[in-house]
Amino acid sequence: MSGFPARVLHIATPLDAERELRSINVDPGGIAMMSAKMLTRCVKLTGLQCRQANILKQEMLALGGDAAVARGTVACSIDKTDVILIGTDKQLHALCSKLAPQPFGLPALAAELKQVLTFAVQRPRIWRAGARELSLDRPLIMGILNVTPDSFSDGNRYHEPGYAIERALEMVSEGADIIDIGGESTRPGAAPISTDDELKRVLPVIAGLAGTTPCPISVDTWKSPVARAAMDAGASIINDISGFTFDPQMAPVAAGTGAGVVLMHTRGTPESMQHDTAYTDLIGEIIHSLRQSIVTAGGAGVERERIAIDPGIGFGKTSAQNIEILRRLREFTCLGLPLLIGTSRKSFIGTVLNRETGQRLQGTAATVALGVHCGADILRVHDVREMRDVADMARAVTAGYADKPH
Repeated sequence: MSGFPARVLHIATPLDAERELRSINVDPGGIAMMSAKMLTRCVKLTGLQCRQANILKQEMLALGGDAAVARGTVACSIDKTDVILIGTDKQLHALCSKLAPQPFGLPALAAELKQVLTFAVQRPRIWRAGARELSLDRPLIMGILNVTPDSFSDGNRYHEPGYAIERALEMVSEGADIIDIGGESTRPGAAPISTDDELKRVLPVIAGLAGTTPCPISVDTWKSPVARAAMDAGASIINDISGFTFDPQMAPVAAGTGAGVVLMHTRGTPESMQHDTAYTDLIGEIIHSLRQSIVTAGGAGVERERIAIDPGIGFGKTSAQNIEILRRLREFTCLGLPLLIGTSRKSFIGTVLNRETGQRLQGTAATVALGVHCGADILRVHDVREMRDVADMARAVTAGYADKPH
């Protein structure tokens, strides 16, 4: 055996790089210079002209990195190509500087690339909802409260307002940071209900909790009249499964009330969404759709610090696609917004483990832990006490501390 044992370091974040450099007593100035060299990233760009792609390839090679392009790009025998940039953070930032004076729209590409690189290392620290400012220093637990007779997991258990309020307060005592109240089932195949029926279900519960719980209240709805009435009754978050695509008035309502918003990706209504699960580029298409929702929200006046995103696990996706989203969750950090996932008790867990709805606690726990590790900031769950512990433990391991994270 050699007297100089070697090992491969796992450097996933700037903090990992700084810790390792500090551990061997590198000069502070050197830490700042070298940490960016220790993080290698692959950045995918879609639909570039061949002349753009060839310039990127040349510049990355000159910087010591590389760029993967489609066959035929160099000879410009194809119309368009996707590009995967391969390099360290330092090389990719240097590329942005080199592209700034170039022709063919490359300065705009450089600006977008620079923003994505910034989002990758500077995660959002707060999420604003009404007058509240929610810290994202540890994962937020959003407790699910379905006041419906037909939800897939707990339908009819909390249909009566008194029971619902009691359960909400119980979730607060178990460690919930947010209570998410839904009056219309969005399980696959669920038929829509009227606005009046939804209002009758959610408003008494919201009114009963407002001023009673320290937690912000979220309303799970895609209807603007329900959202507006919920905000008036004391809610401060709108959780819209459609990402502001079903009701054109939802974005103005969110902007006018100052609500925090969750913009989720789905395809079609709950009644039909599982009939359209074919994707050419699953993650790319979801991110594109979420970007459009973000533009819609911003165009209506919703402040960026009030927006969170949700890739919509279980909504218009197969079990295999849900697992792929979870596995590649970190790719959604390119949007630079708080990331929410809702995996609790869902059917893909049952498919993998062959477990009925009420037997998916451990499977849910695995998805929550992996979600936190991959960048999830908000976890929407049924089992609050258990998932509070899972999320906090996963955060402790990911962040690298032994003390309590709060």
